[in-house]
Amino acid sequence: MQIIRDLAPLRDAVFSLRGQGGRIALVPTMGALHEGHVSLVRAARTHADHVVVSIFVNPMQFGPNEDLDAYPRQEAQDAALLEQEGVAILWAPTVDVMYPAGFATSISVSGVSEGLCGAARPGHFDGVATVVTKLFNQVRPDVALFGEKDYQQLAVIRRFVADLDQPLEIVGVPTARAQDGLALSSRNAYLSADERGRAAELPRAMQAGVARLEAGEDAGAVLIDIRAALERAGFDPIDYVELCDAASLAPVRSLSAEARLLVAARLGKTRLIDNFPVFPGGKL
Repeated sequence: MQIIRDLAPLRDAVFSLRGQGGRIALVPTMGALHEGHVSLVRAARTHADHVVVSIFVNPMQFGPNEDLDAYPRQEAQDAALLEQEGVAILWAPTVDVMYPAGFATSISVSGVSEGLCGAARPGHFDGVATVVTKLFNQVRPDVALFGEKDYQQLAVIRRFVADLDQPLEIVGVPTARAQDGLALSSRNAYLSADERGRAAELPRAMQAGVARLEAGEDAGAVLIDIRAALERAGFDPIDYVELCDAASLAPVRSLSAEARLLVAARLGKTRLIDNFPVFPGGKL
């Protein structure tokens, strides 16, 4: 596996992969890799012949009071894991390479970026859209893979790829979970032992809510009960508990098409997000 930090050698390495034939997949990450990232890499290998993984903690998507400085960084450990998984290139640019002096461009996606985490984290999805566009332009992959855990992020990426006629396929990979159902996340490392035990109430409350929604219960009542269950578990504040159309992310209160149940809530110092698909009448 090649570890590359500058753009010119990256382009040379990607050109060499192209010369070997086949498709190139990109898995963008911020590092601190876990089994969820491994599932993305393994899925990428089913979609392409060569896999490129990027590690870049993107300052543009962190707000002024968020955890940019504290975000876990473990590049040596990550690199060893990726090499074991057969990754061809680890693209690990510095901030100066990604955003050189004079950088003045930002990409904003309206609609799907509004509400939910877009309301709780102003400017976050502009930072995501900008850095992911740059990664696509740098690597020029045939396919890029993203976890469904960050469902709004996935919707934003799908929207700008379609709007900007970017020539690649976007694949969403189902959320990887611990045995107790908690979605895997690099930020789970912030949880204390007690908080980690209580964190499992998040997926439990959501799964119970999905069953009730698919059975036809009133959505408003279900959402209130999910919020109450999280409050009892010690989540505070709860940014949102929302049922949205799976494509547009517009809030819905009845099921006429696939929807998503989405939650963001803080447990101690850790902000957790999760989502589950909801199907009218249940999934056949």
